[in-house]
Amino acid sequence: PCRDRQAIMKVLLLKDPKEDDCGQDPYIRLSHPEGYGGLIFTSPRAVEAVELCLEKDSKTEALGSSPNGHFGICYSHQISCFTVWRKSLKEKWNAKSVYVVGNATASLVNKIGLHTEGENCGNAEKLAEYICSRIPVESLTVYKTIPHPGIQGNLNSYYSQQGIPASITFFSPSGLTHSLKHIQELSGDNIDQIKFVAIGPTTAHALAAQGLPVSCTAESPTPRALAAGIRTALQPHGC
Repeated sequence: PCRDRQAIMKVLLLKDPKEDDCGQDPYIRLSHPEGYGGLIFTSPRAVEAVELCLEKDSKTEALGSSPNGHFGICYSHQISCFTVWRKSLKEKWNAKSVYVVGNATASLVNKIGLHTEGENCGNAEKLAEYICSRIPVESLTVYKTIPHPGIQGNLNSYYSQQGIPASITFFSPSGLTHSLKHIQELSGDNIDQIKFVAIGPTTAHALAAQGLPVSCTAESPTPRALAAGIRTALQPHGC
């Protein structure tokens, strides 16, 4: 019987579309150490991304500029750039602070010739405290999270046309904060039948903090992994 079920389930993704899906993430200008106060590697994957850059014998493209004294942070995202890693360039980076999160990351950074510090902190939060204790820090608020102006109207329209969704996916804690009240009002007593899905662990924790059951957390923040997770969450019991 389960095999023959062909009912179409509606899935609501709470995510604003990108303005440019072909855009690339900002990357680090490894060829210009004079513009930074140091480097921060947040994971082994960040080091692997830099290694990919070092394997290419071409210059890094420049995107924007950075005032002296700022830190270049190598996040765990794919870096689509090429760079030349000369001996003099490596020495210039070693004259600055190179912070890492954990011993595993430190080991990989050492292999590309950089000296590290902060690896014994153990996690990003303690590393941040370590860095702040060693350098002057100025707090600067660069953005403020506000709700999408059309969120209530969009949800009202969806519910009036499509009814109660089988699943709702949240892409950020702020998305949950700004939409949950409207979803609860529109769903009423039927909210218990909705499968709540999170794009990652941080959003999953935010859902749990609101007392909502998390039916699925995507194994990775990709459309394929999310689709697989939603598919599993919507499987009828016993199938």
